[in-house]
Amino acid sequence: MTVSPTDILRRYWGYDAFRPLQQDIIASVLSGHDTLGLMPTGGGKSITFQVPGLLLGGLTIVITPLVSLMKDQVDNLRRHNIKAVFFHASMSRPEQRVAWEKLVNGRASFLYIAPERLHNETFVNELRHLDIRLIVVDEAHCISQWGYDFRPAYLNIRSLRKVLPGIPVMALTATATPQVAEDICRQLDFSDYHIWRKSFARDNISYIVRATESKMGELAHILHRTSGPAIVYVRSRKRTRDIAEFLVAEGISATFYHAGLDFEIKEQRQNEWQADRVRVMVATNAFGMGIDKPDVRMVLHYDTPPSLEEYYQEAGRAGRDGLSSFAVLLASRNDKAVMHRRLSEAFPDRKYILNIYERVCNSLHLSIGEGYDRMFEFDIVKFCRTFQLNQRQCRAALRILGQAGYLQLIENTDSRSRIMIICEREELYHVSGLTPAAENVLSAILRLYPGLFTDFVTIEEGLLSERLHLSMHEVYEALLLLSRLKLLTYIPRSSLPSVFVPTAREEPRYVVIGKKVYEDRFNIMQQRIEAMLSYVFDDSSCRVSRMLAYFGEQEAPPCHHCDVCRNTTSSHRYDRQTILSTIIALLKASPTGITLPVLTARCNTDPNLTAELLTFLCNEGFVTCTDGLYTYHTPS
Repeated sequence: MTVSPTDILRRYWGYDAFRPLQQDIIASVLSGHDTLGLMPTGGGKSITFQVPGLLLGGLTIVITPLVSLMKDQVDNLRRHNIKAVFFHASMSRPEQRVAWEKLVNGRASFLYIAPERLHNETFVNELRHLDIRLIVVDEAHCISQWGYDFRPAYLNIRSLRKVLPGIPVMALTATATPQVAEDICRQLDFSDYHIWRKSFARDNISYIVRATESKMGELAHILHRTSGPAIVYVRSRKRTRDIAEFLVAEGISATFYHAGLDFEIKEQRQNEWQADRVRVMVATNAFGMGIDKPDVRMVLHYDTPPSLEEYYQEAGRAGRDGLSSFAVLLASRNDKAVMHRRLSEAFPDRKYILNIYERVCNSLHLSIGEGYDRMFEFDIVKFCRTFQLNQRQCRAALRILGQAGYLQLIENTDSRSRIMIICEREELYHVSGLTPAAENVLSAILRLYPGLFTDFVTIEEGLLSERLHLSMHEVYEALLLLSRLKLLTYIPRSSLPSVFVPTAREEPRYVVIGKKVYEDRFNIMQQRIEAMLSYVFDDSSCRVSRMLAYFGEQEAPPCHHCDVCRNTTSSHRYDRQTILSTIIALLKASPTGITLPVLTARCNTDPNLTAELLTFLCNEGFVTCTDGLYTYHTPS
């Protein structure tokens, strides 16, 4: 019996049908074509490679830039009883050995790797011996120097194609201009390929720019007058706390999130927001990747993002359930100067960059010729304090060194503690030399964490401390003792950033910061900033149609619900009011209820507009929806 993509979707995910474009991308890959999928945020990218990966059998390699996202995807696949492993630079040798054994023995369908892993020639050559059927490049815009988040390590994917010839490649991204899409295909050596594009239009989101010289006050004003979960994006870690505290003082439930928080705190705050125990998350762009909350009603930007790509991706986290939502950007006269200052800060002079390179290598105790393909913990805050450096400027220099291929700063590497039992089960009953605390900890981990004998499992020392009434220090010492007795392998958590050294240390005179990574990148960033400022400060035409044109949709009509359209099209406001009145009249005349398609047909209007107006009426209490039937009732 032939198994279809829909059968796989239903079996593992419980859905009966694909979203628009998913099936087209899947069919393209199953036919052996190289495939580029351009899908907006929340469009269901993962399904497009996970379904064909399971149908093709063997192993699918997924290259993705964020370790946190990699871990989330692997955990999610495992929850659906799909076997997956990952490799990243901060894994211990025992973890790598366990993962590799699974691959060799055919006990994994998906292998997730960071692009930096492809620097390792031994690792790449070992892939020849695995039954690989598909290569997936996630966040594919990272391979293009024209992309807003260019990562040189992505260029190594070409070498993977040479080692694994004839295997189709799928590239996926949520944000790509036509120039970037073309460059992705070129950089990945696509041949006989298909490009599938989904419109970047999100008709249920109203894009609004609110001019104000008091952003804090405007923020509170907007949140007081609306309801539902919200995200407020800012560009400063400190400001996340300041704004969250201000909102709480204003009577608005809020918390904050940024990459510098401990893992447990980030997880706790994310869970509280996901469960609607906190309404507003004030965050840097560290928050959002892999967050699947469909009912976010509003995304507000306190600071202007540096590019339309980033703004679109962050704003697109609103309204993934298809209901009416808002993306509001707060703008002040000072924002233009701030954006241009960011540009100059992002490109310190070459002498400064070379000085940073030398100091980092010295702090890592690397001699000339040492360091090839190694990862080092790197406390950038301490480093900047020691050498009295501006953090923002230092990070910019490290970013340029990464793009030039010398040093790669990797942040957001907050990894939880992991353990694995390495002795036979029977040996646990005959162990001597254990302290009472170690005995209690061993019993607790055997009870709380299944799968310890076959794989590394993440643990929470805080949970063990709470359950066993031991101090954190006592739990830590107990785990170290169990490790010394070779009963288990214990890898304590680390929250420090890392520096990856893809090539051996060079003498400064041989470190080349070329035109492509300096002048060309400067010009590209300048163009992005100007496009972003035009979106914010030019109110001569529909904001959404201009944003869509930036992404290659030149013929996009006015959206009719951004702030520009609402302010300049009085006749349209009249049309909306007429349709609203028609909907109410139709519902009043049909007490048993009417479906959305029937209402759309009777009003002779766009279904998205009908849905938006119905959402408004439901929120105002005039209409209720039960099993797809809308009914009118007189408010009390």
